[in-house]
Amino acid sequence: MADERALDEVVTFTSDLIRIDTTNRGGGDCRERPAAEYAAERLAGAGLEPVLLERTPGRTNVVARLEGSDPSADALLVHGHLDVVPAEAADWSVHPFSGEVRDGVVWGRGAVDMKNMDAMILAVVRAWARQGVRPRRDLVIAFTADEEDSAEDGSGFLADRHAHLFEGCTEGVSESGAFTFHDGDGRQLYPIAAGERGTGWLKLTARGRAGHGSKVNRDNAVTRLAAAITRIGEHEWPLRLTPTVRAALTELAAVYGIETDLTDVDALLDKLGTAGKLVEATVRNSANPTMLDAGYKVNVIPGQAVAYVDGRFLAGAEDEFRATLDLLTGPDVDWEFHHREVALQAPVDSPTYRRMRAAVEEFAPEGHVVPYCMSGGTDAKQFSRLGITGYGFAPLKLPEDLDYQALFHGVDERVPVEALHFGVRVLDRFLRTA
Repeated sequence: MADERALDEVVTFTSDLIRIDTTNRGGGDCRERPAAEYAAERLAGAGLEPVLLERTPGRTNVVARLEGSDPSADALLVHGHLDVVPAEAADWSVHPFSGEVRDGVVWGRGAVDMKNMDAMILAVVRAWARQGVRPRRDLVIAFTADEEDSAEDGSGFLADRHAHLFEGCTEGVSESGAFTFHDGDGRQLYPIAAGERGTGWLKLTARGRAGHGSKVNRDNAVTRLAAAITRIGEHEWPLRLTPTVRAALTELAAVYGIETDLTDVDALLDKLGTAGKLVEATVRNSANPTMLDAGYKVNVIPGQAVAYVDGRFLAGAEDEFRATLDLLTGPDVDWEFHHREVALQAPVDSPTYRRMRAAVEEFAPEGHVVPYCMSGGTDAKQFSRLGITGYGFAPLKLPEDLDYQALFHGVDERVPVEALHFGVRVLDRFLRTA
């Protein structure tokens, strides 16, 4: 089991990493190198030989391999990203890059997304070095840049240009899984991610006839664009159940003693109550208009108008997603992928999933472990190019009054010290047996 020093280090590392401002504003505006050097130094202190890799100066990734005891076993990738989304200090109770530890809680941007997991990985590996522990499988440890944007400087770059570093890896674990989900009725669920919807960020372009704002214009690009994004925003996408989502609904129904009727999923979600929120965003494709760009003067009708849409599609449903967008945009608006990444699925009956479940159950015997599909995406998408099956497993035991999902990219992001201690113990248990 992880030693007391590991429990202290995970708090220190989380706080230190938060204080290193790695804000990713998109478009290349980020510098992860100081955080990468911090992580590499601590890996080196555990006897590993980390390599620092950049596609773009300052956008640094760290990769190291820890040899396992069974050379015939497939390797396991354990990865976390170093960048964070922006935070406006005036909106926060505590400065977002203070890393302050107050009343048993670590505050700051990245506390849950995902410098906490980065710190857990470092703490576990260093504890093993002190104890002389070797895992069964080779572990490839990767800390990546650019996950909060396109991943082109991070996991995409590593998968495309440094695939040899991940030789033998068949599975990987990273963020957004094995956290406490309180249902409001006393039950504690621990969802482990075994799938992700695909990313389809779209750019819509409408063209028309430029002219004076006082004149009649039936070829108005803004009008055409507005009509298209209204159709997209109001579209009701049909139900599409992937194997991961079916498994999630089946296991949740069992926890609640509800008959699993997958012919009426909406009714089943209603019966599941709060727990249905783990699934409701992943039973359909989705497309939400998010940005508009048109015109330069109020009395000038522009010849072009542009919008961006955050689209997500389920495994096996991308063709339907594309065809539906063709219909919704119509003949007067063109669309293209601004950024696209694949949907993922992972088996929930694999030995690795069972070991993750067992590790959580050992330290949270009162909890119910269930699979789920992420509505968004992670670096697992890029690593899937190497044939690596990805799971979301960043364990945290959380109090009922802490809304974990709201803290992702939210104000006053924070993580309890006890949650970090739980995470280290569970991660240690899983990685020893994986």
